[in-house]
Amino acid sequence: MEDCCRHSLLSHLSSLLLLFQLPFAGSAEEFVVIGPSDPIVAMLGGDVMLPCHLSPAMDMENMELRWFRSKFSEAAFIYQNQQEQREEQLAQYAGRTSLVKDFLTQGEAAMRIHKVQAFDNGLYTCLFRKGNFYEEANLELMVAGVGSAPQVHIQGPEEDGIRVMCMASGWFPKPQVQWRALSGEKFLTFSETYAQDAEGLYSVEAALVVRDSSSGNVTCSVLNAILGQEKVMAIFIPEPFFPQTSPWKPAFMVTLTVLTLLIFGAAYYTKREHTAKQQERQEWEKLHRDKEEDQQTKEKVLKDRGELQADLDWRKSVYLSAWRKAQLYAAPVGRNRIATRIKMLMKKWVFRIQVNCIAESFDHEHSSRIFQIRW
Repeated sequence: MEDCCRHSLLSHLSSLLLLFQLPFAGSAEEFVVIGPSDPIVAMLGGDVMLPCHLSPAMDMENMELRWFRSKFSEAAFIYQNQQEQREEQLAQYAGRTSLVKDFLTQGEAAMRIHKVQAFDNGLYTCLFRKGNFYEEANLELMVAGVGSAPQVHIQGPEEDGIRVMCMASGWFPKPQVQWRALSGEKFLTFSETYAQDAEGLYSVEAALVVRDSSSGNVTCSVLNAILGQEKVMAIFIPEPFFPQTSPWKPAFMVTLTVLTLLIFGAAYYTKREHTAKQQERQEWEKLHRDKEEDQQTKEKVLKDRGELQADLDWRKSVYLSAWRKAQLYAAPVGRNRIATRIKMLMKKWVFRIQVNCIAESFDHEHSSRIFQIRW
């Protein structure tokens, strides 16, 4: 009985051991890729290594190793089938990259970049693949370069001072420019202009206007913030170079300001007077036009009235002549009938030739009048 229980216990223990061993056997092909936590600094023109390693450590000779930029297709270096692959490599890295194989069997690999350029600056990703499993890690390369020493010269007088120029080229990344007086005090107000050449290197021009004739020496420094390296150049400005200030200049400026205000005031007054006169002239011209229109209207009304009166007189004379002839040659009875008929016709005619005469009074009030012509 004890032997049976012992045998059963041993079989259960062996089964448990197998269960514990299964996960380890299944995860033997899995790994994690680890890159440097801090940015890697490289000097322009030098060589630099971008390392990555596996955890747990394992042989990498039969793995695919790839370093690329922001996209998978932008490969800087590819190692596959135990040799370098150049088909997918970016043209900018052709002939400038290689694999450091010293510790491949220990799970460490590094891409070496030869003759570092400004283009190499930025983020990279290292990807390691074994079979269908892969992992990747990110790393940053900071390229830095110190260019030429600043060249400082006096450009000439400007704004009650002396304009000084400082120029430098071949720096990467964009350098920092600073002006200092002989006492070490910094000049905070100056202008600077940057430009990049075909290789991505920076040139700078900084201009400073020195107004204090007691400054003496001024210093221009150009600093690479990544490397903490700077180049400095000083220049001495003799006091006679500064424009001489005249005692009457403040008074002249005050007088000039007062004269300017007076000129503006006189111009404003003149413009206002001219505007008032122009408005007055326009009103007078309008009144004159209205008067002429009233006169023309009156003349037309009088003319129409005269023509109507002449026509009326002519018709009256014609009817009177006919009436006299009728009285002369007609019989007494017939005369009375004819006279009665003529008077009726005259009344109808007078009634029909009523004339509506519209006249405009000269104070611009319109009124209507009916003239009735009677015998």
